[in-house]
Amino acid sequence: MALFRRKPKLPADQRPALEPDERILAWAPTSDAGVVVATNRGLWLPGLHRMGWHEVHKAVWSGRELVVTPAAVVGEGAGYTVVADQPILSTLLLDPGDVPDQVRARVTRSVAYTEHHPLPEGGGVRVVARRVSGVDGLTWTVRYDPGTPKDEATVDDLVAAARATTTPA
Repeated sequence: MALFRRKPKLPADQRPALEPDERILAWAPTSDAGVVVATNRGLWLPGLHRMGWHEVHKAVWSGRELVVTPAAVVGEGAGYTVVADQPILSTLLLDPGDVPDQVRARVTRSVAYTEHHPLPEGGGVRVVARRVSGVDGLTWTVRYDPGTPKDEATVDDLVAAARATTTPA
């Protein structure tokens, strides 16, 4: 009989303000009477605006708790943005359903290219190309390792080389 059971619909008063082309893929109630909603465009956490899949640096599922590390733009480069981790957001899901699987699949699917590079002056940088919902082509970002001195010239070259490897001939 479990085969025919369907999860209840998301209560209208907890439905986020979706864009016209945005659809709900999964949702789960939280311990604080809120909901986490995964859509084709991003992740809605209780009390926050939607975080696009390309803005999720890391997501971890513990079996009860969804822990998300968002990334925010902190600078601009030649055809790329520089991002840095923001404070971790942790939410206890009472009945997770498909939310953890959707988060993993969508974040993974958004990454088209990723590579870590050591820098000559020490430290390193990760160069990433991501698919952004509603945007044609790839969006390029770099994330410096903690404590790494900024090296725009080297990073510009690394991003240009990465773009060359991902651009069809």
